[in-house]
Parts: sequence; C-alpha cells; structure tokens
Amino acid sequence: MKLPLATYILFVVLVENISALNGVWRWECSNNYCQKTAITPETEDTALSLPACRIFCSDVGALWPKPTGNVYLGSTLAKVNINSIDAMGLNFEKASHPIMTGAMKRFKQQINAKMPQRAKLADGGKTLEVTYILANPDITKLTLETEEGYALTISETSDGRLNATIVADNIFGGRHGLETLNQLVIYDDLRDEVLMPNDVSITDEPAFAYRGISLDTARNYINVDTIKRTLDGMASSKLNSLHWHITDSHSFPYVSKSLPELSMYGAYSTKKIYTAEDVAEIVAYGLERGVRIIPEFDAPAHVGEGWQNTDFVVCFNAKPWQNYCVEPPCGQFDPTKDKLYDAIEALYGDMLEQFDPVIFHMGGDEVHFGCWNSTDSIVEWMETEKGWGRSEQDFVKLWDLFQNESLTRLYKKADKQIPVIMWTSTLTQKEYLELLPKDKYIIQIWTTGSDPQISNLLNNGYKVILSNYDALYFDCGFAGWVTDGNNWCSPYIGWQKVYENRPAKFAGDKKAQVLGAEAALWTEQVDSASVDTRLWPRASALGEVLWTEPTGSWRDAEQRFLVQRERLIELGVNSDALEPEWCWQYEENCPTSDDDDDPTKGGVAANAVAAIFLLINILIALA
Repeated sequence: MKLPLATYILFVVLVENISALNGVWRWECSNNYCQKTAITPETEDTALSLPACRIFCSDVGALWPKPTGNVYLGSTLAKVNINSIDAMGLNFEKASHPIMTGAMKRFKQQINAKMPQRAKLADGGKTLEVTYILANPDITKLTLETEEGYALTISETSDGRLNATIVADNIFGGRHGLETLNQLVIYDDLRDEVLMPNDVSITDEPAFAYRGISLDTARNYINVDTIKRTLDGMASSKLNSLHWHITDSHSFPYVSKSLPELSMYGAYSTKKIYTAEDVAEIVAYGLERGVRIIPEFDAPAHVGEGWQNTDFVVCFNAKPWQNYCVEPPCGQFDPTKDKLYDAIEALYGDMLEQFDPVIFHMGGDEVHFGCWNSTDSIVEWMETEKGWGRSEQDFVKLWDLFQNESLTRLYKKADKQIPVIMWTSTLTQKEYLELLPKDKYIIQIWTTGSDPQISNLLNNGYKVILSNYDALYFDCGFAGWVTDGNNWCSPYIGWQKVYENRPAKFAGDKKAQVLGAEAALWTEQVDSASVDTRLWPRASALGEVLWTEPTGSWRDAEQRFLVQRERLIELGVNSDALEPEWCWQYEENCPTSDDDDDPTKGGVAANAVAAIFLLINILIALA
C-alpha cells in the first residue's frame, strides 16, 4: 500500500520532531485519568510519560497504601542523579543503625530496579539527600505499641540539591517514609531520566498495628529466597507481621538446637530445613523492611513427622484419617505424658532465643477429640487419674490442662508474660471461653466473617486478629487434593473482596479491639514456585485496608492498585496479572460499571460480554 504524499511528509515530520524522545505517545491528565495521546511538535517539550502523569493526576499520585494524613505533591519534577544518593542523620553508635542502613541499601536497589536493563540514563541530575530525624533511634523492636507514623518533606536546597527529610518516632516509621519516597521516584521512559517531585509534604500513620501474612512452610517446604521475596512484597505494601507456621504434622523443617532429632526425622530432606543461620537471616531481613517475624508452634494438634521416636504423639498417620483429624497425616500430642512438657519447653526456648519475638503464636486449632477418644491409655488416664468421662466437656478439660501447662512453660522460657495468639477453636466458643483469659490471649479468627464467635469475643473484651477464610485465605479456589472438584474453601478470592473486607464491618463500635488482620497462605498445593502469585498482588490490597482504612470502594483504588502490582514486578516479586496491559495504558476505558457494587459479580459490562460470547457460541453450534 502506498501512502499519499502529504501523509508521508507529515509522518516524516512527526518522527523527526520526536526523535529526541523514546516513543510517539504521551499522557495527559483528564478527569483523574491519564489519557494516551500522540506526541506532536507542539507538545514534545511538555510531553509526560505515564509514570510522570500518574504522580499529578490524583490527590495522592499513585501512592500505595494511600497516606492517611495530608498529601501535597507540588507540580514539577526534578531530575535525580542516582549515583549521588546519600543518607544523613544516621547515628553509627545506635543499635538501630544497621536496620536503617539496610533499609537505605534496599532503597537504592529499588531505584535501580525501576530502569530497564538496557536503559542508558541521560547525563546529569541532582543529588538526593535523605535526612532522618528520629525521636527514639534506640528502638529496635516492632511491638504492637510501636509508633509507625512519619512525615516526609521534599524540597530543593539553595545549592540545587534535592533534600528528602523523614521525621518519625523511630526507625520503623522512618522506613515507611523511605518506602513512600521510593514510590515518588520514577523512571521517565520518554527521556531516559529518573525524576521525582521537588516540592512534597506528606503526613501518614497506620490505622491498625497488626498488618500481616501467615505463611505455612510445613505442608510444602518454602525456600529462604521465597520467604525473603515475601518480605520484599510486604515492605512495599507496609505490611508488618510475618506469621511463620513453620511446622505441622506433614514435616518438621525447623532445626531445634535442643531437639535436633525433630528435623532429622521430620524434614522432607536434609536440604529442606531452616537452620539457626536461616532464621537469623530472615529475622534481620524482615526488620530492615519493617516486618516482625512471629513464630508459631501449633499444638496440641498439627504434630506428627519428627516425633516418631517419642511416645508423645498419638494417632500419627491414623486411617481412615477423617476419623482422627482434618487432613492427612494425623497426629496429636498426648497431654498425659509429663515429659512432653519438658520437650515443649525446650522447643519454646530455642524459638524465643532465635526469633526474639515480641509475640508468640501457640496455634491451638483443629484439635480432634476422636483421636484422644480412640487412644485407650488417654481414656484410662482421664478416668482413673481425674474421674473424667468421654464427653466433649471432658476432652476440653484435657485440652485445657495441656494449654495451661504449655503456657506456663512458655512464660518460664520468656521470663515474662509474652503476648500469645491462638486460633479460634472449640476453646473460643462461648461455653469454654473463660478458659482463655483475655489478658493473656489474642484470638485470631479463621472462620467466616459471619461467625457469631466474633461478636462474642469482642463483647467479652478480647483483642482479635481477622483472618476470616471467606476473604483472607489465599489458598482457596483451586482443585481439591483429598477429594475431587475444588478445595474446601473455594471459590477463589479476588483482590476486590480482600479490599472490601473492612474490620469496622465486623467490629462496629468495638473496632479498637481489632488489632488488625492477616492473609493466610496454607501450602498443601503451594511451594516455592507458586507462593508469589498466590500472595501478590492480593496481599497489597490488605495492606491498604489495614494502613489506610479506606472509606471508598475498590474501584476508587483500582488504578493505584495496578501501579502497585507493577512495583512488585520491578522488585522481582512475581505478581499475578490483573488486566490486559491495554487497560494499563488506556486506564479511562476499563473501569467496571458503577451499576454493580458487588465485588463477587462481574458487573453490567462483564455480563454483557458474557452474553455476547454465549450468543456467538450458539450461532456457531447452529451453523
């Protein structure tokens, strides 16, 4: 095909006039959307790349999670010399210095990750100085009371440098400020430059103190690099608690200094273990990213592999498993064995020493009374030693005996009353709740959001963490593995449902008792190859729910969420795609219809598309 001469000349002129830019497209803000349009000779000098447009096209730019305080981003961008980024205000004599130094190192790595591998940056740019002003730089532990707020200001100095000042109570708030600063630094692909706004003021603090992910590494082993990528994603979304479900009946990969035989016999292989060095590396890696590691030793159920050479476990791999546990292999501690508690105490001591946690998780879910009832020695002990029968109430007494002695041993090794988390279970039901004093236990809710236990716990003054499986179990929606069809908690949970799962909906005027929430990833059907895409970017949606406590719908957050997904990809976190890339570039064309506010439904547009495809298939079948 031949172009008309006039069209050909115009095409050549356009190409020649934009030869200094990398591309023919620019973006301009209209109606809070960055809209794609061709570069012309008249717009070449002012053409904005998509990342640049997004900074100025909404009240908070593309920040995630959305700041809770004031946000001012100015109206101009300055070029940054990425080889001249310096940290100021770090005290080398403070214990917190290594944590903040690690955070600063990560900041520079994040900046480099923004650029394509073959990008050749244009010369020049301004020095970026990051100044910390910390009221309590000695704080190195992230507790439930730690203040994580910060204030960030960016300005240009009289000698042409860029100064970013982060004011915070401690290094953890300072790190969050650094994360926000990173999101304001963009790679401009039109000009091969790194840019950032030069007149910024942001104040920000989280709505909830506990913002977490639970990761199971016992059903399938999850390697250290994958755990570290999980921490990278958490830092990017200002999540602050990694609850490590490190052992279960399936395997015991944790290497205990006092009981090394547990991992010798319980790990899947000698390579699939977590040594003391691994734990130390993960704990330090987490602190640099503002994440505390919370170890869980789940008991008295969820034990088996590793304990074969003791007489502490009953019903191990019993069949048919449905009679003794919720999934194979079965296994449950025998609370009548006195020496069991010495082993548990030693294990607690190792975990407390290696993790140095501010909170400990004791598990305590899915205890199967059928297992204890089928064990003659336990039933005989209950009858002869305690005068108990075989009713539910009697087995609850046995469980209570185990729990009280285990808690005593934990306190002994911690040398204090360390905060303890337990899952909802039979013990948290209304008739037995008094067995778990509210001044000792935080209750993590894993049942549905409509479970009456939630209101009962709140009405009785308990502090809770939400992990309701109908919105926060990220292993849901895949094939069954002990049955046909789909797994037990299907369907798949989209990010929209995660975003709409607001604590205030459950707690009402008792919201102050909700410490936060946690997305759970159980790994029966997950390993190191698939952790990233199961967690991300959905866990980022939880990050904004818990940091910002948004009042708008997921639609209001959608465009920023797409940007956050791209940030995760830049960090090497393999996050699931959410939409065609066309929607990323033409964002005004893809929002879902406002006629349908139910995140579990497809909306008017989606239903129309489905109807069209159905009609086409019918016509094909009739042809």
